[in-house]
Amino acid sequence: MAIEHDAIFKELITTFFKEFMELFFPEAHALIDYSDLTFLAQEIITDITAGEKHYVDILASVKIKGEEGYVLIHVEPQAYKEPDFARRMFIYFSRLYEKHQKKVLPIAVFSYDSKAEEPDRYEVTFPFLKVLEFNFYKVQLKKLSWRKYIKSNNPVAAALLSKMDYSPRERFKLKLEFLRMVTRMQLDPAKLGLITAIFDTYLGLSPEEEKEVEEMLHKELRPEEVAKVMELRTSWHTKGWQEGWQEGLEQGRREKAQDLVIRQLKKRLGCLSPEIEGRIKSLSLEELDELAEKIFEVTSESDLRRLLSIEH
Repeated sequence: MAIEHDAIFKELITTFFKEFMELFFPEAHALIDYSDLTFLAQEIITDITAGEKHYVDILASVKIKGEEGYVLIHVEPQAYKEPDFARRMFIYFSRLYEKHQKKVLPIAVFSYDSKAEEPDRYEVTFPFLKVLEFNFYKVQLKKLSWRKYIKSNNPVAAALLSKMDYSPRERFKLKLEFLRMVTRMQLDPAKLGLITAIFDTYLGLSPEEEKEVEEMLHKELRPEEVAKVMELRTSWHTKGWQEGWQEGLEQGRREKAQDLVIRQLKKRLGCLSPEIEGRIKSLSLEELDELAEKIFEVTSESDLRRLLSIEH
């Protein structure tokens, strides 16, 4: 089965957006106000010169501390080498800026297995004038040493260890260090399932190799770490990683939908009672989508209670 790289990275980054920025761009992270973070709907960008349509999946709206209004952060996961990629990043930037009239911080995440230096700028120049110098942040995972991140408690670092630079003979050690990392993290089963599934997907150990790791586990990790690994596996891994991956995706989407609907309703009504918030949090993903479509019909708590089938 083909790996859906874009879906994997979109789910990881939107679930752990703050941790992603903190890990790779600490200077920007320090100035971002995440209290009103929202993700905008998928954007379609048309490149007229190339006759192509592209999709912008990750577009976050945030505030910068000390500044008025919102800015956009565009994250573009790139799973294959593209000769004219920097030009495409500029086209995305210009279209997004034109549409939203807001500052746009562009970020590229190169996830394919190449250590060749990738660009982080696009220029338009003449012999007599530099017309444009467009710069963007980049993360080139295969140029990062996995050992640099094993002391981190950042879930994004843990999930992406198996996309970083390591030798084939380090694969078992990589898995053991990943397990050691997750024992330090206070994550719910769905989020743990998400980062574990991403790590395992890209590491790709066979069942026989997983058995070897299991044997090494008791030799390499402390008894309390082994006990924690077993506890975590009980909470998530009992169904197998494929089921856990789907469960993690579903739960992550549901939590983000809940958060978005609740915040939008609070903007319309001012506040929500604990009873109503609890009812919203009990809705399925499909029910949340239906409620989101009807938000503009809500002008009072009575309207909302009617939509949620809550008796007065």
